[in-house]
Amino acid sequence: MKDSAPILEIRNISKEYPGVTAIDNVSLKVHQHEFVSIIGPSGCGKSTLLEIIAGLLAKTSGEVFIKGHAVKNTHASIGIVFQQESIFPWRSTLENIEFGLEMHGVSKQERRNKSRRMIEIVGLQGFEDRYPGELSGGMKQRVAIARALVMEPEILLMDEPFGALDEQTRIILGEELLRIQQEIGQTILFVTHNIHEAVQLSDRVVVITARPGKIKATISVDIERPRTSEVIALEKFGKLVGKIWMLLREESLKGFKQTAL
Repeated sequence: MKDSAPILEIRNISKEYPGVTAIDNVSLKVHQHEFVSIIGPSGCGKSTLLEIIAGLLAKTSGEVFIKGHAVKNTHASIGIVFQQESIFPWRSTLENIEFGLEMHGVSKQERRNKSRRMIEIVGLQGFEDRYPGELSGGMKQRVAIARALVMEPEILLMDEPFGALDEQTRIILGEELLRIQQEIGQTILFVTHNIHEAVQLSDRVVVITARPGKIKATISVDIERPRTSEVIALEKFGKLVGKIWMLLREESLKGFKQTAL
């Protein structure tokens, strides 16, 4: 995989605000079908980096490449899922999932067929006509993931998608996400604060320093796939969590002091 051309490459990306450097000269290659997590202390620029890759935020310097071509704006190959609830309360599950297709002029029958198929994939059968107020937090996130995936992006960016959920729910949804990725084959770049979650899901974990955000280390997760939540009981899993925490601890202390100012 690493010998092939990356599907996504960020090269020397920096982002500066007045008086603050959020990201400093970050470079990363992500290959097709990889699951890569980005982890770092609060305020280190993880979400900023994702927004730059998605074309939602202008960078100060550097380049983003998709399949070797430089991109500067939003791109059809990229989908994004945010932590904040982003589904429409006035639309049913089915209507929320087909929203993007509707905006792109896809016929009603085709978008319904694709959305119903996606409902099966994310396990929401029987909830097609329910509104967000009738769904649990985990179900709402499944709707958000399905709405992004139905557009068939090759690259899915996920910004703390399970951050507002309890630990048990996020572990189970993480397992579901791996199942969905295996079935559909997306490349996923995933931002999280949770070390256990990063190890459970990822092929590689990228550790970011406290602000200004730089890549401190990249850790390969050599746990075989297909992978379920049972991996959290493995000795190898615990060692990887400990290794990442030792890299992250100093940065977390720096980040805590920065946010306390």
